[in-house]
Amino acid sequence: MATRLVQIAMNARDDSALGRFWAEVLGWTISSEEPGVTNLEPEGFVYPDPVAVCIDIIAVPEPKTVKNRVHVDLATTSAAHQADLVARLQTLGATPADVGQGDVPWTVLADPEGNEFCVLEPRSIYRDTGPIAAVVADCADPRVMARFWGEAMDWTLHEVTDDHAVLRSAKDVGPYLEFLRTPDAKTVKNRVHLDLRPYPGDDQAAEVARLRALGATDIDLGQGDVPWTCLADPEGNEFDVLTPL
Repeated sequence: MATRLVQIAMNARDDSALGRFWAEVLGWTISSEEPGVTNLEPEGFVYPDPVAVCIDIIAVPEPKTVKNRVHVDLATTSAAHQADLVARLQTLGATPADVGQGDVPWTVLADPEGNEFCVLEPRSIYRDTGPIAAVVADCADPRVMARFWGEAMDWTLHEVTDDHAVLRSAKDVGPYLEFLRTPDAKTVKNRVHLDLRPYPGDDQAAEVARLRALGATDIDLGQGDVPWTCLADPEGNEFDVLTPL
């Protein structure tokens, strides 16, 4: 039994407007699952496939108040590509963001609702990831996160140190999932979280029980009667276990 990361869920005051922004950023198609939920995925994509981690943008009433603990890093192929991409994103509505990064070779921006993301300098490791190089999560202990998430999913653990942990799909395609050590404590519900999905034929309830045994805990976000299960990882980061597909 195992799960796989199939999408990230991003909260927004206006899911349609933010969906249009990210569709332009990534060059992906946009659809509406239901009122208040906007889906993004690559053109011609057959869901789910590890070549891409899709994005669900979900309307919520509460505004963003603190730096997100989960964000995306965008890949570039050259210094010129990085500069051009940053300029294009700013014309789309992105703004420079200061999260204490100092003098670094990547550029930190915020989308129109203030969600931070990075435009990376060219790195060979991300040459085949697609537009999203990595989904990045802040954490207190990357080794704890590596142990949990390495067992939670069938993704491969590529590297783990005291400062970071790196995982990628077992098929070695698509973006990476990275955990970076930060001093900031989690204070509010994450506005960006991970969605996991068991494989066809697997049992959702049994998979949830397995994740609890690994250290996940149940959380109530006011989700009510829904087909997915809301859990939190050992550092309190919310994630959803969807139905098998």
